[in-house]
Amino acid sequence: MPWHTKLTAQLGIPLPILLAPMGGAAGGRLAAAVTAAGGLGLIGGGYGDADWLEREFAAAGNARVGCGFITWALARQPALLERVLAHAPAAMMLSFGDPAPFAPAIRAAGSTLICQVQTIAHTQAALECGADIIVAQGTEAGGHGATRATLTLVPEVADLLARRSPHTVLVAAGGIADGRGMAAAMMLGADGVMLGSRLWASPECLIHPNHQRAALAENGDGTIRQVAADIARGYDWPAEFTGRVLRTAFVDRWYGQEAAQRQGAEAGRAAYLAAVADGRTADAGVFVGEAIGLMHDIAPAAEITQRIAAEAEALLRQRPRDVLM
Repeated sequence: MPWHTKLTAQLGIPLPILLAPMGGAAGGRLAAAVTAAGGLGLIGGGYGDADWLEREFAAAGNARVGCGFITWALARQPALLERVLAHAPAAMMLSFGDPAPFAPAIRAAGSTLICQVQTIAHTQAALECGADIIVAQGTEAGGHGATRATLTLVPEVADLLARRSPHTVLVAAGGIADGRGMAAAMMLGADGVMLGSRLWASPECLIHPNHQRAALAENGDGTIRQVAADIARGYDWPAEFTGRVLRTAFVDRWYGQEAAQRQGAEAGRAAYLAAVADGRTADAGVFVGEAIGLMHDIAPAAEITQRIAAEAEALLRQRPRDVLM
């Protein structure tokens, strides 16, 4: 049955599920599959490769999709926003930087403004620029994030929104990979969920299958927050954010040895990028979250989306009867 939450009403979708715009991994085919399943897919604009974005919007075809950017990277090439808005995205998500400079253009284009936050201070800034949807991301998430956990951040943001902006939609992210996580997020006060790692383990995702198989062979203890992967790629992230990756030989080699790594990073960059592209997981930093311990298969994105929604619905209907007399 279709869900009825503030997220489904805001976006006109039957399932309160968003695809995390994982940079370079969430392409048009994956975004379109999530939309077709009843959620909304977001293409991962990441650091802003214009040609890549054009290809992935083309890959999405006529599907209704959105897009997300690393905000501090978008600030270095702001003209890219206009180019993406020309595709009439259903929503634009900004994260890891000040959204205020870009909010007016997004609203003027008729796109829903989504701001991902990792702290209460981020949440307040998102409200000040008029965010329609706030994604509260816990540290369990794969890729970049901060230190707050989903279990406490989501209800704290929910309380803040109830006091200051009851119409703003709240989405939970970080560690959600099955119906239990989705149902729990709804009970914490979220209006929907954003899935990253779980949909990363799909054939539509733009990630080498070797990396997927390596992640699914581990449990949640097999990830770590670090900066080695960013040093290797040449990205200078703000200090408050680190990236959660699979613990590999590459990560173990450089964890805590960042100064030494920086000295040779430029010379080794081509070899590192080749390892990522070729699926040599041991030599790469593979961005994925703690949810790998809850993931047991690589499945089509539509199947994953609908499975999680069905599991959550069943739990929300049945669990109160099991625990309350």
